[in-house]
Amino acid sequence: MQRDQPADTLSRPLRIAQKAFTALEHFLHVEAASGIVLLVAAAGALIWANSPFAHSYNSLWEMPLTFGAGDFVFSRPLHFWINDALMTIFFLVVGMEIRREIHEGSLSDVRQAALPLAAAMGGVAAPALIFLAMNHGTAAANGWAVPTATDIAFAVGVLALLGRNVSSGVRIFLLTLAIVDDIIAVLIIAAFYSRGLDYSGFALAAAGIGGVLLMQRLGIGTAPAYIMPGAIIWAGLLISGAHPTLAGVILGLLVPVTPTSRRERVLVELSRATHDVNSASNQQEDRHRAERLAKPLQTLRLAQRELLPPVVRVQWALHPWVAYGIMPLFALANAGVTLDGIDLSQHDARWIAAGVTLALVAGKPLGVFCVTWVLVRLKLCRLPKDVSWSGVGLIALLAGIGFTMSIFIATLAFGDDNALNVAKLGILAGSFVAGAVGLGWGVIGARRRAN
Repeated sequence: MQRDQPADTLSRPLRIAQKAFTALEHFLHVEAASGIVLLVAAAGALIWANSPFAHSYNSLWEMPLTFGAGDFVFSRPLHFWINDALMTIFFLVVGMEIRREIHEGSLSDVRQAALPLAAAMGGVAAPALIFLAMNHGTAAANGWAVPTATDIAFAVGVLALLGRNVSSGVRIFLLTLAIVDDIIAVLIIAAFYSRGLDYSGFALAAAGIGGVLLMQRLGIGTAPAYIMPGAIIWAGLLISGAHPTLAGVILGLLVPVTPTSRRERVLVELSRATHDVNSASNQQEDRHRAERLAKPLQTLRLAQRELLPPVVRVQWALHPWVAYGIMPLFALANAGVTLDGIDLSQHDARWIAAGVTLALVAGKPLGVFCVTWVLVRLKLCRLPKDVSWSGVGLIALLAGIGFTMSIFIATLAFGDDNALNVAKLGILAGSFVAGAVGLGWGVIGARRRAN
């Protein structure tokens, strides 16, 4: 019987490793559930902003929050700390997801990534052109990038409502497209929505990046240790005039994507610890059993951590906080459009609302679908095996759900309160229609396949 135990002991580490590396399923599950939380937060913001307590809604986000030490005092409204500080963690998760996809995911193979990458570009160009055509020659044209982004949480949330009727190929295609969208959105923010640049700030940010690289070279793997250099990068970008949330993307791209070099030794430790746990568990109950279990259980936790690449470990730790905390808080702070305060009699306001809504509902799907169709017809690319043209249509429609990133870009693009509120209203309306039409398309497609 003793000889059979090592096989059982080895099976547990394998099961632990297998569970640890189901990153895509974990990601999709969190995104699907967070879409519901986002929807509730957005609805709550709308109700609150248009209730008799609307004054408290606006006052809350304008409340100053001050940090300081000695003579140094930094005071900004709560709205700033959410949009410019907390959203940096959101962009950190985005940066890590991009890093992983480039290293070993759907963006690691150029041939595999070519079609969703091109489709994403089409999905950015078409809505931008529609918005520009409708707002050409006005100050509102600065908001051309507002309808170009896809909200991963909402889009995956709608897919989750369709259940198993959606193939894995459709999910991966949509996820890849949304990630490329995020990359393009980050580049757009850096290139078009950063004010006059102060290069001394870039020097400070470069010092922070150097600190991160040095710490990695020294083998420092504790995530909290990187808070200080991350804060230096954030402060440098804030001083430079570039949007400080880009610090999150920079840090995310710097996180290592390979596990520790101690991998073989860790596997041995893992096997030994599991054997010790089994031995202690099989013995009769005694008062020292807890002490004998404590050390191998701690070894198991540490060994499992060492098996995971840092980018996976940090992303898994932060992703639920971002999905269930930061993004809903952002929605609560930014989706509260006061309908009574919107003046649609202004010419620019009407075209902003119409441009954003039409760009999301029609421009985004047209850009995604048409580029995909052309590339496949020209035999430059081919559809994945389990993705049909009906599936491409579903992807194209859901790509029109632009919420978190679209609202974020709108806050950068529009300084006028009325223009900003109108743009937010267009984002909410366009995203709702795109989601509803996409859900209907998916249900109809599922029924046809069933028949």
